[in-house]
Amino acid sequence: MFGTESSLSMFLNTLTPKFYVALTGTSSLISGLILIFEWWYFRKYGTSFIEQVSVSHLRPLLGGVDSSSPSNSNTSNGEPDSNRQSVSECKVWRNPLNLFRGAEYNRYTWVTGREPLTYYDMNLSAQDHQTFFTCDSDHLRPADAIMQKAWRERNPQARISAAHEALELEDCATAYILLAEEEATTIMEAERLFKQALKAGEGCYRRSQQLQHHGTQYEAQHRRDTNVLVYIKRRLAMCSRKLGRTREAVKMMRDLCVFQLMKEFPLLSMFNIHENLLESLLELQNYADVQAVLAKYDDISLPKSATICYTAALLKARAVSDKFSPEAASRRGLSTAEMNAVEAIHRAVEFNPHVPKYLLEMKSLILPPEHILKRGDSEAIAYAFFHLQHWKRVEGALNLLHCTWEGTFRMIPYPLEKGHLFYPYPICTETADRELLPMFHEVSVYPKKELPFFILFTAGLCSFTAMLALLTHQFPELMGVFAKAFLSTLFAPLNFIMEKVESILPSSLWHQLTRI
Repeated sequence: MFGTESSLSMFLNTLTPKFYVALTGTSSLISGLILIFEWWYFRKYGTSFIEQVSVSHLRPLLGGVDSSSPSNSNTSNGEPDSNRQSVSECKVWRNPLNLFRGAEYNRYTWVTGREPLTYYDMNLSAQDHQTFFTCDSDHLRPADAIMQKAWRERNPQARISAAHEALELEDCATAYILLAEEEATTIMEAERLFKQALKAGEGCYRRSQQLQHHGTQYEAQHRRDTNVLVYIKRRLAMCSRKLGRTREAVKMMRDLCVFQLMKEFPLLSMFNIHENLLESLLELQNYADVQAVLAKYDDISLPKSATICYTAALLKARAVSDKFSPEAASRRGLSTAEMNAVEAIHRAVEFNPHVPKYLLEMKSLILPPEHILKRGDSEAIAYAFFHLQHWKRVEGALNLLHCTWEGTFRMIPYPLEKGHLFYPYPICTETADRELLPMFHEVSVYPKKELPFFILFTAGLCSFTAMLALLTHQFPELMGVFAKAFLSTLFAPLNFIMEKVESILPSSLWHQLTRI
């Protein structure tokens, strides 16, 4: 026992200050590298790498229960499964107000050198185009067969070349659509191509309408031609809106809404044309018609959106915002109209809590993506990009929003566990939004995540070891004394236990144990 102590003290005495500097410096470097990696992983994926590895791999090895296993589901108690609900709420939708690639997105790239669309977003668009504009019988018509391959092409120039090749064979509506979306560099040029697409699309629609009951093949063709026609008319209406012919755009959108209600094709509901109509009516300041559209679509059986919730809040805020004063309201209390406006704002903020920061210009806007996640940051960007001007036009509306929107979070202290007017806020929005939004945009996260423990731990470890290395380098003799004292104190309980064991056990037995 005493030989072990003497050898340990001899070893400590032989250590030079350079060893302590090297030891603490290496520890500081390693912990710093871990800190940098953890911070990068948290910024990119929103979670700690060490924590994720521990939960995903170490917990099953240690016999832990995976929280995502079916045994933890609430369905046995007759309650809806929260996991299933969150998955359904994290469905990605096509942006009803998506911009034109050639005339808007590409111009942004030419000016800034940044790509406004992610690969994931463009891949979803390619899947949408194949769903909207192709069918199983396309191989019967050479132009449609070429376009079927064109929609699958990843290279934009290859798609454009294929569209020109299809137009050499015949007037192909989908070829004109592709050129209007991707080759046209101005809205006027895109409108001209869409008008040509409309002429070709109407002819195909009339022919397929007459043959739709002759078999499943003709029915599929008619469904495809209907999708093509609705898409062309909607984009023409959006061209009119962008070129300042708002009343003409409203008329076209009303006709499309009627057409959408008459037809029973499921894909038509994906266009959400009523949101285009709401934005155009707000531009005309035709608030009575806006209210009529909201009464039709703000129904509990229909999926909500930020456009519906925040437009309803804007209309109620418009009735009181010009005379609203927070000081006067605190003295006399809120009137019935003011209370209704505040409740509408709270309802909208609960549905999508990211929107107010963009409307109040607390966070910078970027070009909206082609797809959005309802209740996510991508939907907030898409809404604020087009509707910020309408909020600014209503006097005092942004002031009322500024004074009341944060009160929503006092009503829902635990948004991921329970909701007030809607389902609990889904936990998957951050991951999906990071896929939809470009890297240069800082994704808005709700509820705000605290830094993981391992990032704080590695930051403290890195700082502590770096300080030890610096002190050891500056004061080697003093830090050597401290190191020896620390190690002696650390081993003091062990030495005490060994002495007690030695006093209890016979010396012969202890001698045999030490030899072993």
